[in-house]
Amino acid sequence: MWFQPCRFWQSRERCIIYRLWFHKIDMNHHLLFKEISHLSPPIVVTSRPQLEALLNSLSTQSAVAVDTESNSLYAYHERVCLIQLSIPNADYIVDPLAGLSLSPLGDLFAEPTIQKVFHAAEQDVGWLKRDFGFRLTNIFDTMWAARILGWHKVGLADVLWETFRVRTDKRYQRYNWGKRPLDEAALNYARLDTRYLLPLRDLQAEALERMGRTEEAGEVFAQLAQTPPAAPPFGPEAFWRMKGVYDLEGRERAVLRELYLWRDRVANEQDRPPFKVISNRALVTLTRIRPRTLGELTGIRGMTPHLVRRYGRALLAAVARGETGPIPEPPSRRPRPEEAVTERYHALRAWRRRVAAQRGVDTDVVLSNATLWALAKRNPATLEDMQGIEGLGPWKRRTYGPDILTVLRLQRFDRRCISSS
Repeated sequence: MWFQPCRFWQSRERCIIYRLWFHKIDMNHHLLFKEISHLSPPIVVTSRPQLEALLNSLSTQSAVAVDTESNSLYAYHERVCLIQLSIPNADYIVDPLAGLSLSPLGDLFAEPTIQKVFHAAEQDVGWLKRDFGFRLTNIFDTMWAARILGWHKVGLADVLWETFRVRTDKRYQRYNWGKRPLDEAALNYARLDTRYLLPLRDLQAEALERMGRTEEAGEVFAQLAQTPPAAPPFGPEAFWRMKGVYDLEGRERAVLRELYLWRDRVANEQDRPPFKVISNRALVTLTRIRPRTLGELTGIRGMTPHLVRRYGRALLAAVARGETGPIPEPPSRRPRPEEAVTERYHALRAWRRRVAAQRGVDTDVVLSNATLWALAKRNPATLEDMQGIEGLGPWKRRTYGPDILTVLRLQRFDRRCISSS
């Protein structure tokens, strides 16, 4: 038998899905292996006529697999560099860097009758909204479906291997998708990210239906469609997200901020990620030592001769500005929640841990931490009181609501007993 079940299948509930999967995969695996070795090249879209032909093909489909690639590891101004789209008989790679307007694609993403199938949709949705202003409807996320079904490995490479015995080339996980031209091997890697999402979606949708989880998954997918546009990964205010910044004294923070702002300007001008100009660790070391001469710079760990030659005087000037400039005040933090709210949150966490263990899923599949905090703060007494809490749609209110109310009621009773004793 070519398909070996993993630990995922070792429960009575999941045997249903195993039988379904094995039947379909065993029936088709010879065809599947043949298909992998004889894939026709992906259709690369770089012109308006090609885009129009693509849209004509996609408009007749009920579902389209989607993925994106960006140049986040290679540019300050991160952008989507590829959009991969697959339907049963073709794979397309749209090149956003080719100079054509992609606004016609917006109609596809907004069309409610065509399902857009992603794996780990949140990042892709945020990028598509940020770079193109697309609005997305009718999403299916195969990673979230896998999590809801209780799969232990949900990364795309693992899912493709365990489901279809398709291996992806890890060399391209950190590839510079912004460079042109793209070689054939890179394009084939990119197309595999969407090639098998539609058959995977079919298997998962049937498994969700059999387990009574279709509505639960639908609530998650609807929430993913509301993901806001991705925020810029870099910028002056990201200074406060640096590791260890809150451990520094006031004057050290002033020096580090000047160094950080200098690096951010250089990275912006060169369109390079800031860490490729100089590392965070080197900035913190410079902050603690506060060199005054090029000779002192040379002896600092992480300061290579090349960095000293290229940026040495600018770094010393930034240190000097930090020595005399204003001390930055950290952004205000949220006030600590009241003790009663914290107690309710921990009671809800304990309940969630039990439910997740019973289902065999991660705890955030049941409810996210943000939803638990919202419940703890609102302290609802009825199911109606739960309406409007993000992450708590109709299915979750119906399924978990009564237990949540019991947990909160017991918590209120315990506090009354303590206060009266």
